[in-house]
Amino acid sequence: MSRNVVYSIVESAGHPDFSGLYQERGWEEIRLSSMRKAISQLRKQPPDVVAAEFFYGYGNNYAGINISNLDVFLHSLLKYAPRARVIVMVEKAERPYVDRLAELFELAAILVQPVSEAQMRETLDKLAI
Repeated sequence: MSRNVVYSIVESAGHPDFSGLYQERGWEEIRLSSMRKAISQLRKQPPDVVAAEFFYGYGNNYAGINISNLDVFLHSLLKYAPRARVIVMVEKAERPYVDRLAELFELAAILVQPVSEAQMRETLDKLAI
């Protein structure tokens, strides 16, 4: 049986470290520091789970057609790992914008920062991965 692969896409210091939790579950964690690196990794080793932060694209930061930092990655995920479960972590002030993203892509969970290990454990248990 192969190990589940989880992408931790860490784009800020606010991204919680759940490495111990993933290791406890016997998962292989791949930590990536940018969406560009995450998209590149998709071709090499697709994930079963993605844990990433949401950053709203204020003032057309993402070419004006994207909602957030996640759009391009999520489009690529549909091609390379369509069954992957996506957990989005978001600051409370940006929470309303995630709903726009959820209209376009299936998000398994939306967690408001700060996210505790207990919250992540409960989320993973609900996903039954």
